[in-house]
Amino acid sequence: MKRISLTQHLVEQQRQHNSIPAELRLLIEVVARACKTISHSVGKGALGDVLGTASSENVQGEIQKKLDIISNEILLEANEWGGHLAAMASEEMETIHPIPNRYPKGEYMLLFDPLDGSSNIDVNVSIGTIFSVLKAPDGMTVPTEQDFLQPGTMQVAAGYAIYGPQTMLVLTTGNGVHCFTLDREMGSWVMTQRDIKIPEETSEYSINASNARHWHPPMQRYFNELQAGKTGSRGRDFNMRWVASMVADVHRIMSRGGIFMYPADAREPDKAGKLRLMYEANPMSFIVEQAGGAATDGQNRILDIKPHTLHQRVPVFMGSKSEVELVTRYHRGE
Repeated sequence: MKRISLTQHLVEQQRQHNSIPAELRLLIEVVARACKTISHSVGKGALGDVLGTASSENVQGEIQKKLDIISNEILLEANEWGGHLAAMASEEMETIHPIPNRYPKGEYMLLFDPLDGSSNIDVNVSIGTIFSVLKAPDGMTVPTEQDFLQPGTMQVAAGYAIYGPQTMLVLTTGNGVHCFTLDREMGSWVMTQRDIKIPEETSEYSINASNARHWHPPMQRYFNELQAGKTGSRGRDFNMRWVASMVADVHRIMSRGGIFMYPADAREPDKAGKLRLMYEANPMSFIVEQAGGAATDGQNRILDIKPHTLHQRVPVFMGSKSEVELVTRYHRGE
């Protein structure tokens, strides 16, 4: 493949599809640079004194890792001054982060999970950053949380960076999904996969099976069929893969197919699920659908959900279309 940089790709997409105005291109480039900086911090590990927990909790009541806080600050600082954004929202922060008055404002809004898979930081397993870009509503002057509460279909771009043996950036602006690998010597993002497609059929699934006893009956039915393998109604064996980092698990599915599941369960009936709609489920669903996969909350297409709070949680089923459709039918009682 001819070496194509992230910038060249974005410019070509604008010429072909008229879908990436200069302001959006510059915003994506700033986010990509911030991910490069996060990758550097992740790579230093103990040498950079970034491992371990901080003495704080995030808005979700979760103990923060040092790298959670560092990554959040990197993304905020990188994106504040460019003039592309009206406001930002982070999984790590209780409310939105308006652009300070000393900087010009733009027409986009950025949401992000600065470091997904925090439990893996200290054991040197792949983690990542997830981001979503929305247009600010027409006529908006002072941004509010309400302005962010748009369904996932309104996203103009979404992506994730995965910090593993290679650092990769997977991106969609609504015209397919493309993957860029960080050339660490040159410091540039180079396209290494174009127009990624998720296989429609799969024999791999990704779920935290330790929660099986808490799942609702439709999920238990589906899981039991997978476990039964050749001797069961599905007539073939399935393999389970679970990294406990959504970015890593979904990236594997993008590469070779599979279904990623984080269902609701009976432990906390007041919580619809564990993953956050705005920071995780929506951007990942946009990417998965653009790659030919499917994503539902067990009942409905995730991208159609109208959010009612900034930190709303949802059940998640995404990946190869045939399996997502089957588990969704079970949840619908079909």
